[in-house]
Amino acid sequence: MKKIKLDIVGLSYSQTQSGAYALVLGEVGGNRRLPIIIGGFEAQAIAVEIEKMQPSRPLTHDLFKTFADEFEIKMEEVLIYNLIDGIFFAKTAWNTGDKDVELDSRTSDAVALAVRFGAPIYTYDFIMDAAGIIIESNDFAFLENIENVQKKENTLSKEPKQKKDKVKSSPYSNLSDKQLEENLNKAIQAEQYESAAKIRDEIERRKS
Repeated sequence: MKKIKLDIVGLSYSQTQSGAYALVLGEVGGNRRLPIIIGGFEAQAIAVEIEKMQPSRPLTHDLFKTFADEFEIKMEEVLIYNLIDGIFFAKTAWNTGDKDVELDSRTSDAVALAVRFGAPIYTYDFIMDAAGIIIESNDFAFLENIENVQKKENTLSKEPKQKKDKVKSSPYSNLSDKQLEENLNKAIQAEQYESAAKIRDEIERRKS
């Protein structure tokens, strides 16, 4: 079965699930997006590495990366291989030097490790057909309906629309750019990564 390579194209708050995030993976060379709902801790672990934040102490995924490097274990790839009842199943491929090993993993953990190891992420075409979204731009308004897409498990094609009137006001919207940067640094130093992610999103929103 042919594998489809994916890139991380977005990480946003879930509009309908409190404390959850939407990880959006994009088909390389295509216009299909695969949205996956993940927990706050896993989202922070991914965001910290993507944004190159420097936690004062290593996170769990950082510790695993250091452990693997110390024992010369290489991560070969991540494969999202199945979708059952809205739940994505993933496995990670490793090389120990003597043998190749595959380990079952939550998709969020697999992606958090992939961004640290620089490993490619793949899935199959039937998963993109079942849960993927076809878009014509980089607009992420479709994230508001992610949960419905995963439950239906069928292809959903629609034009992205601006829904600014439905976007909740950020608690950091009244701060100046300088104040945002200062608060971001303080949050990282205090290991308050959820707050750091919110501040980072407000900074990115102003840039767009």
